[in-house]
Amino acid sequence: MADPARSFADLVRPVLERALRQSGHAVPTAAQALLVERLWALVAARGVPPPLPPGEKGEPGEMPAAVVAEWVEPLLAGFAAADRDALATPARQLVKACFQGDFKACRESYHELSPDGSCRRQELPRVRERISGSHCVDCPYWLNLTPMQHERLLTKAWHGGAAALAAHRDVFLPGDFRALRQFIRTVVGRNRS
Repeated sequence: MADPARSFADLVRPVLERALRQSGHAVPTAAQALLVERLWALVAARGVPPPLPPGEKGEPGEMPAAVVAEWVEPLLAGFAAADRDALATPARQLVKACFQGDFKACRESYHELSPDGSCRRQELPRVRERISGSHCVDCPYWLNLTPMQHERLLTKAWHGGAAALAAHRDVFLPGDFRALRQFIRTVVGRNRS
């Protein structure tokens, strides 16, 4: 197999570039490269949560915000203020994508309606701020469904109609994030279990 650090960087870079482009930020390549390098060092040092044992369902839940902030801080240390501002949200989401434990049942937040009838995970401006589109960074669908199955699932649950999803499919269901999530679980996770 290719060098895991290089493979990781080759998968994180397009996710990060897309996230910055979607949110209207331009960050110098050097800052992006340093963030990716530091993130790999964190993954290598801490390891990722092991895959669930057979028969275990796991518990969905968020990493504590204080832990995420503690792990993100060294990733952004020394960056210029503008770079730090642009990279803070994607860095938090990348930390969660790497370090939140697995669970088998989706939280189904990708189609939950708010009391006002809106679905925040299907609103383009909000989703542009997420590296994982409409789904959570730790959603089991990234690992358990093929891209075609995943798109069918999302299409059925789309409140604005299938055309609204199709018009911005790359934002709502990004293939680059799928590849990263699967690499984290199958390559990095397997090497750590």
